[in-house]
Amino acid sequence: MGKRFEELPVWRDSRVLVRDVYVLTRRAPFSRDAGLCDQLQRAAVSVCSNIAEGHERGTTPDLIQFLFYAKGSAGEVRSQLHHVEDLGYAEPAECERMRQAAEGISRQIASWIKSMQGPDFSAGPKHHKEPDRGIEAFWKKLGMERDASGLYRPRPHSSVS
Repeated sequence: MGKRFEELPVWRDSRVLVRDVYVLTRRAPFSRDAGLCDQLQRAAVSVCSNIAEGHERGTTPDLIQFLFYAKGSAGEVRSQLHHVEDLGYAEPAECERMRQAAEGISRQIASWIKSMQGPDFSAGPKHHKEPDRGIEAFWKKLGMERDASGLYRPRPHSSVS
């Protein structure tokens, strides 16, 4: 990991995205929508912060985990920019430019993750080979089971109130 995170092109690109998001969210009438402003700002900052935190952790599994968080936050930024556009807070071209920037960051992160994952490394943000069965146990405790379509339904003869 030799470099400082400040030298990483993806971190620099995410820093530009944060600046652009703050410029956008400070303009009226968007600046008066505290909820969406805050959510968009937090998501953008999260991209940058998770790249830095993962890099500073010093281990490949930690870095990969935090890069997945950063990638998820970049997706969140893109999603929220659709809302910004739909609500008329910014011009479609400006939102599209920022979505493309966030998507470029996601691609850089995905490539970086892929470069660190060996053949024995399971895909996705989990670093173990066993699937996460926590949600299955939760639904089972509630007397539910997954049907053929993937939906959870009450188990037959279950006494759930």
